[in-house]
Amino acid sequence: MSDDAAGRQNRFIVLLAALVALGPLSIDGYLPGLPDLADDLRAGAAATQLTITACLAGLAIGQLIAGPLSDTYGRRRPLLAGLALYTLASALCAVAPDVRTFVGLRLVQGIGGAFGIVIANAMARDRTSGTRTARLFSALTLITGLAPVFAPVLGGQLLRVTAWPGIFVALAVLGAVMLAASAAGLPETRSSTSRQPLPAVLGQLLGDRVFTGYVLANGLVFAAMFAYISGSPFVLQEIHGLSPQQYSAVFAVNAAGLIAAAQISGRLVARTGARVLLLAGLLGATAGGTTVLGAVLTRAPLPALLIGLFVLVSSVGLVMPNAAAQALAGAGGATDALPMGIIVAVLPALALLTLGVLTRSMPGERTRRPARQGPAGHRRPRQQIDRGRGKVH
Repeated sequence: MSDDAAGRQNRFIVLLAALVALGPLSIDGYLPGLPDLADDLRAGAAATQLTITACLAGLAIGQLIAGPLSDTYGRRRPLLAGLALYTLASALCAVAPDVRTFVGLRLVQGIGGAFGIVIANAMARDRTSGTRTARLFSALTLITGLAPVFAPVLGGQLLRVTAWPGIFVALAVLGAVMLAASAAGLPETRSSTSRQPLPAVLGQLLGDRVFTGYVLANGLVFAAMFAYISGSPFVLQEIHGLSPQQYSAVFAVNAAGLIAAAQISGRLVARTGARVLLLAGLLGATAGGTTVLGAVLTRAPLPALLIGLFVLVSSVGLVMPNAAAQALAGAGGATDALPMGIIVAVLPALALLTLGVLTRSMPGERTRRPARQGPAGHRRPRQQIDRGRGKVH
């Protein structure tokens, strides 16, 4: 590869990494300002946590919209539209007059941010194949893990010079920068001959049992992690008495575990296969979530809770890149830790069950299917998955 081509490839990867970071930055960047936000908008702990949930819901809804649209209309146009929506919603969050309006805007912000996450991963898949895809997804997961580490720190530093609305102004500026950079630097990676009508795309996705299994496994574990994100500020600070600085340290350690797991996944995937690492991640997440629930129910000392959270969050570093690679072939307020414990225990177990039930098939079943016909008689190669070893070819 020439120096010029390598430079273009590096810029491409950097832009993809920035796009996938938008979601975590939007969720975690304003966490240090939650108490002030609650005071200014006259919101209780439950309503304040709902502002996090709304963004998460938007990220989930946006992915359902962005994926099929990018398969039908190409990657660039939906991406730019999503970034524009994200930028506008972020700016309006800064001037929201009440918590209900703020929650609605957070939902829209999440939808716009989801376009960046989904389409960045789709572009990565367009440009790579096999274990290279899993390795690139591991790198993107690394960014997803780094963003939560730095987002609260950056938000805390911004709060030294501005109030919490300033964080959303900064997010709006970041969205505008990403919109301009994507318009100038990201090429269309999906050819016109490989695009399909929207109903056909939706039908293929919803009718693919294996695809659905991997997506649900990934989504359930991710939901458990964000139950931790939304619940842990109150559980660890209000119930267990950690200071904001101590909470930030716990958050950073857990994110470091996720980063390390993602790096290990990238190094091992060529030898072990994505499915083996995915199963290991689901088992780890289930064990971590169960430990959290046990610590809450037995009122165990704080270290037991922290160990469970570390195992849970670290395991996400194995689940996310490998589930994505395979698929592409806060109630309780500030007074009770039990809701978070139940969620982080049950969802990974459901994810493990979902993976086993929906992706189970005869060895080699998917590899024998012929290539599908694209528009105008073009043949589109179908991603092949070795079900016995979990490798993506």
